[in-house]
Amino acid sequence: MILDTNAVSALLAGDESLARVLGAEPRHQLPVIVIGEYRFGLLRSTQRPRLETLLDELIRNSAVLALDIATTHVYAEIRESLRLRGRPIPENDVWIAALARQHRLPVVSRDVHFDEVERLQRLSW
Repeated sequence: MILDTNAVSALLAGDESLARVLGAEPRHQLPVIVIGEYRFGLLRSTQRPRLETLLDELIRNSAVLALDIATTHVYAEIRESLRLRGRPIPENDVWIAALARQHRLPVVSRDVHFDEVERLQRLSW
């Protein structure tokens, strides 16, 4: 499973309903884009030191997914499909969706706009 930024936030906040969705998944897939989005949010957080420590631990215990040439092909296909249907989604989420499709993994997210991406499964909590 690929964690979206809101899933990382919920996980680090100890959201028990998310734990049920994640189940016994031994290792999470964490897009480098999500790490960047979360770190950006931490810049304004009053709990920054504690959450940075938790994020670093999550990174160590996850498979970090970086963008590569194969991702760019999937990204282009997704973005064009969304454009043709007049259903754009946030740019970073197109990249996250591309990684999910590339690796054939569902995205754990509360963002319903992921449902606009063909051949992508979204898991919510």
